[in-house]
Amino acid sequence: MTTTGEEHTTGRGGPWWWTRWRSAVLDVGLAAGSAAECGAEGVRFARDAGVPAAVGVVFGVLAGSMLVVRRKWPIAVVLVSIAITPAQMGYLMGIVGLYTLAASELPRRIIGSLAGMSFLGMLIVMFVRVKQDTQRGTWELGDWFVPFASITIAVGMTAPPVLLGMYVGARRRLMESLRERADSLERELQLLAERAEERAEWARGEERTRIAREMHDVVAHRVSLMVVHAAALQAVARKDPEKAVKNAALVGDMGRQALTELREMLGVLRSGDGVGSRGRAAVPLVAVGVAAAAAASRVVDDEGGGDGPCLSDVDELLGQSAAAGMAVDLSVEGETRSYAAEIEQTAYRVVQEALTNVHKHAAGAKTHVRLAHRVSEIAMQVENEPPPEPASASAARLPSGGNGLVGMRERVIALGGVFVSGPTDAGGFRVSAVIPAV
Repeated sequence: MTTTGEEHTTGRGGPWWWTRWRSAVLDVGLAAGSAAECGAEGVRFARDAGVPAAVGVVFGVLAGSMLVVRRKWPIAVVLVSIAITPAQMGYLMGIVGLYTLAASELPRRIIGSLAGMSFLGMLIVMFVRVKQDTQRGTWELGDWFVPFASITIAVGMTAPPVLLGMYVGARRRLMESLRERADSLERELQLLAERAEERAEWARGEERTRIAREMHDVVAHRVSLMVVHAAALQAVARKDPEKAVKNAALVGDMGRQALTELREMLGVLRSGDGVGSRGRAAVPLVAVGVAAAAAASRVVDDEGGGDGPCLSDVDELLGQSAAAGMAVDLSVEGETRSYAAEIEQTAYRVVQEALTNVHKHAAGAKTHVRLAHRVSEIAMQVENEPPPEPASASAARLPSGGNGLVGMRERVIALGGVFVSGPTDAGGFRVSAVIPAV
């Protein structure tokens, strides 16, 4: 992290109004030099004024010591230097005071007014002093020398400190603005980093949800049918050996398909094992999600299907449930047409999961599947009647994680659709979904 101006000031504080000890030492040294200068010049001032020399020295020391407050009250320092200019003292205080005033944050009109007053006072004092010196001298000079020398000395005593102070003040303000800009950029970068971390965390959560949903779609339906067929196999093993053999073959086929699909997803998770423990690359959740979706699509790919399950495979899905002993019928309204792959896959998954829930919770119940092709949407409804025997719902002892309805709702809402599920008045259960066709 960069060191900001605020941190710099706070971390190196000085006494009283100084921000640093170095500044305090510099000002005290300048004030001591100015007091010594004014005290020495106070002797001549006392002689010209007809007062004791001690009074002139004390006056000069007190006036010169004002330079110690130049950073806090630069206007006061300049005014004092202007006031003692007629006494021909305070030259160092005037130069340093003008520099400090020009480098401060005061308005330009105040700086210009005080600099003009200082120039005018120095011009008058120098004019009188140079004229007196030339009158006492033994050499002859022209009338032009007195104004020329007065103007030159006055400009030399006021212009350089003012210009230097303005340059230093502008440079200081530029550096402060650059520090503030750097601080602002650092804060923005930190905020962006925090937001990026939040988005990454959100994306990881979404990808975990997607993986869980895809794995549920891949495994739940097939395994549920396997359990139903196994229960039927147990019931008819002795009564109807031929049907038992057929159910055993169905269980074996579904188990092999489920294992193949699970192996593909787990293979992505273990793809870094051959690299070594130190060089193993982390597999992103996105890759696992893609593998899970690809494995879910293999439900129909093994039969020569397209890119994934679609509405044309609903008949086969209903046939598998009928083979497991479910009484199921299908009714289609409207003109059958094709939709986007994501819409057809979602509609297929809704019907598939609804039938799986019937196997789990209402085994043997008659089920009605309805598809409605409308102008701008497709609607589907899976409704089952109450099971013929209350105990039949748990005869196969199918476990339920409670994620089936949640996954269906997430899929439908992600496409801008509406999902409703709940028990019917007759004691059954209904699952309804409407998905926009666009």
